[in-house]
Amino acid sequence: MAKAFASQGDLSEKKTSFTEIGEGLYAFTAEGDPNSGVIIGDESVMVVEAQATPRLAGKVIEAIRTVTDKPISHLVLTHYHAVRVLGASAFAAPQVIMSDDARAMVVERGQEDWDSEFARFPRLFQGHESIPGLTWPTTTFSDAMSVYLGNRRVDIMHLGRAHTAGDAVIWVPDQEVMFTGDIVEYHSACYCGDGHFADWGDTLDNIASFDPASIAPGRGDALVGRPMVAEALEKTRDFVESTYRPVARVAARGGSLKEAWDACRAECDPKFSDYAIYEHCLPFNVARAYDEARGIDTPRIWTAERDREMWDALQG
Repeated sequence: MAKAFASQGDLSEKKTSFTEIGEGLYAFTAEGDPNSGVIIGDESVMVVEAQATPRLAGKVIEAIRTVTDKPISHLVLTHYHAVRVLGASAFAAPQVIMSDDARAMVVERGQEDWDSEFARFPRLFQGHESIPGLTWPTTTFSDAMSVYLGNRRVDIMHLGRAHTAGDAVIWVPDQEVMFTGDIVEYHSACYCGDGHFADWGDTLDNIASFDPASIAPGRGDALVGRPMVAEALEKTRDFVESTYRPVARVAARGGSLKEAWDACRAECDPKFSDYAIYEHCLPFNVARAYDEARGIDTPRIWTAERDREMWDALQG
């Protein structure tokens, strides 16, 4: 029997958690669904990731209000994907921050990405009718910027390409805590459909160089303590390399996308088949790895039509 397209068959509600990962720092997680982060300063609150709709963003706001009544002044979006950004209006934050490259992705493929992800993740778009439109930043940066929430300094940096070309990480130096977006995952498949495999490992090294005490990853449980951080970094690296390596071998000998798919499954299934959204991600990951191995540096734009065509060819 053909597998349901992407996550259309995944309709069960996920249990959310709100975990303190440092003083005044929290990870909002939901069993492999997109995570959000919360940074509480002396005067206001910064939120990391907006969720897919204002309704889902409301759950993050409810969690925030259990620990502080300070206003939300900043929203940082680690990259541009619809499931991460389209709930932004719920926060009414005066400052919405993205990297320059992330903003460029909104310009280049914002509507296509929205249409694509809406079809893939129906459960994550609860209340989609309240989305006012594409999410645009009020502030962008190229390499790094700092924001002061009163006395608390927050550093927002681009440490290299990985999950997308525009990935940002958020570093809170007083607690040695980092929010990585989807560069790092924990017991959840990395979505690599817009990724840069050759750069991903170096970006993980750059994250490791900060020696974070805790990390809020893009998906999966909060990573509290250096041993858990190290485990997640290594498993993320293994996932990315195990996906790309067999596909690149097939591409190098002129093999087909379907042959690359079979080779990737042979290497990845034994290690990662129990990861959240593994089956969802795999076709998109193989297609992108195959393109990159053949010299296509900028990921091709996913559209709802391309999604279906690729899914039917590989996973259908």
